Amino acid sequence: MADWLRAAADGSLVLSLHIQPGARRTGFAGLHGEAMKLRLAAPPVDGKANAALCAYLAEFCGVPKSAVSLLSGETSRAKRVRVEGAAPAAAERLRALEG
Repeated sequence: MADWLRAAADGSLVLSLHIQPGARRTGFAGLHGEAMKLRLAAPPVDGKANAALCAYLAEFCGVPKSAVSLLSGETSRAKRVRVEGAAPAAAERLRALEG
């Protein structure tokens, strides 16, 4: 697996992301160093960007919002996120983002 995408021992996925809040639209934007860059349309105010991040990843991976949790980087652009219960197809979709 890529450095930004890891499988944890419990079967969940751990993603290292670089977040760009306040973008025109939400979506993945390719690699940014050792992390995957994700543009978010939500502003970085009152946790709105973090909520939008979790909602977008839940939809992308086909899991409920409660299965996506922020491990680190609550107030930073560099974030680590855990996705629990993602199907193998979701991991393949994430890997395919590398190009």
